[in-house]
Amino acid sequence: MLKRRDFLSAGVGCALPALGFPAIAASSWEGVDTAYVNAMVWDGYSAGPSMSAIGITGEHIACVGIDAVKAQISKRTRVVDLQGAFVMPGLTDCHTHFSLASLALTELDLRSARTPRMLVDQIAARARNVTKGHWVLGTGWDADQWGGTLPDKSWLDKTTGDVPVSVSRYDLHMLLLNSAALRLACINRNTPDVPGGVIVRDRNGEPTGLLKDAAKSLVEAAIPAYSSKEIDDAMRQGIALALSKGVTKVHCPELDWRTHESLLRLRAQGETNLRFYSFVPLSDWERLLQQVQEHGWGDDWVRWGGLKALADGSLGSRTALFQKSYDDDHSSRGVRVHPLKDLLEWTLIADRHNFQVAIHAIGDQATHDVLNIFQTVQDQNGFRDRRFRMEHAQSMQIRDIGRFKKENVIASIQPYHAIDDGRWAVRRIGPGRLKGTFAYRSIVDQGARFCCGSDWPVAPIDPFTGIKAAVLRQTLDGKNPGGWMPEQKLTLLQALSGYTTGAAYAGFSEGRMGRILPGLLADFSILDKDIFAISPEQIDQISTLSTIVGGKVRYTA
Repeated sequence: MLKRRDFLSAGVGCALPALGFPAIAASSWEGVDTAYVNAMVWDGYSAGPSMSAIGITGEHIACVGIDAVKAQISKRTRVVDLQGAFVMPGLTDCHTHFSLASLALTELDLRSARTPRMLVDQIAARARNVTKGHWVLGTGWDADQWGGTLPDKSWLDKTTGDVPVSVSRYDLHMLLLNSAALRLACINRNTPDVPGGVIVRDRNGEPTGLLKDAAKSLVEAAIPAYSSKEIDDAMRQGIALALSKGVTKVHCPELDWRTHESLLRLRAQGETNLRFYSFVPLSDWERLLQQVQEHGWGDDWVRWGGLKALADGSLGSRTALFQKSYDDDHSSRGVRVHPLKDLLEWTLIADRHNFQVAIHAIGDQATHDVLNIFQTVQDQNGFRDRRFRMEHAQSMQIRDIGRFKKENVIASIQPYHAIDDGRWAVRRIGPGRLKGTFAYRSIVDQGARFCCGSDWPVAPIDPFTGIKAAVLRQTLDGKNPGGWMPEQKLTLLQALSGYTTGAAYAGFSEGRMGRILPGLLADFSILDKDIFAISPEQIDQISTLSTIVGGKVRYTA
């Protein structure tokens, strides 16, 4: 275990003789730019650390292993003694909502609201200090922390007055508004229901202040938009946070263009420090096609070509689409956000233009429908390396689990959701349907491809919390010390692959990153603990000492 102070005091340009390397005579031979030595290096595919040195030239790995690196050290080489630190391929988070999450860093965080009183008090405190004409915006409330009773506008009106409030449940699928926000959004008893969404109403037909899924658009249009500068500044904060967690690349399966447009602006200013793979709405395939025709597919810093859509909502908001109704709400079996014919039509034509399609599906009806859509598109458009992705792949009919392998569909999973939703999932759908829910090991054992992510800001952008969740499956309430549905635990190597080799494959970049090999991009994370040598309970205690992206130090503790 390496302490941060020891790492930082080592110096990044130690003299060669002090490290036991012979002096090298000056010559026209230049050698590698940087040599990282005295490390425990996991290459991304071995059973554990198997090397002790990495040589870098430019933005690529030039050589690995102490003998190869020694042979490439010249007088100009910068030698970094890592003093036994653990090094692994840079981690990729395959599911983030990056601009939203970055902006949320400056908004109200309600995750600590464990009671209705705490929720109301935290919102009221922000409302007292908000500038006139501005909204109270935030995310993170969770009614399941206080027994499941959903909040409504009456909770907020007395303490917020004319200050409009819009705060999201932590899953991002349900908004809570006060009356001031409802008025500004022109939402009242006469407002028609929104296809693919729900305006929650009381017994008299009046909106309660809760909007689900597509209905959220009614208020989002009324909230003053952030400026480009505000978005870009927030994105930089998000980039710094991700790098501090050892993340070197993120995928952004978005439902708008805000993240994408910010990335284009940031990339025009230079390297973004963190790598991005940008997805935009599937229904906007024509707009993306025009961009590709005019500007190509991006580069290793900001790449695009992915399209994303929703098939349903979320389990927590009871909008995930199931075959049968919810156990705790027999009036609903969820929401179909887009008609199946639209999803099929968009996917067919997007696929013909070689775009990668990712569709969010959580309920067992939605996951079944999406697999059917992917199968139909492959049958009609013929074979190619298309790598369809199902985002979340959360609840499935048992017979559908084997279809991921059969139909070459990547399961894009978020292990932290299992230990979060696992606190209350049985109340939503009962014990029978749990057998196909968060069934990660079953998917992997069938031989399917998968990748891992956080869904930030729904869960922390810390891969080690996700890895720990995957291998232990201990719910956040501490009630399942042996693991919730323990038969679905992943091994450590499986979980790691979801953030490295599996993530690279899911983004068509396995020839560029995901492992520590000569010729690949020099993206790696330097950590204070060997993840293979500590107990699984300690995984989320791992700290990042330094993050290298493209051969350059982008973060140091």
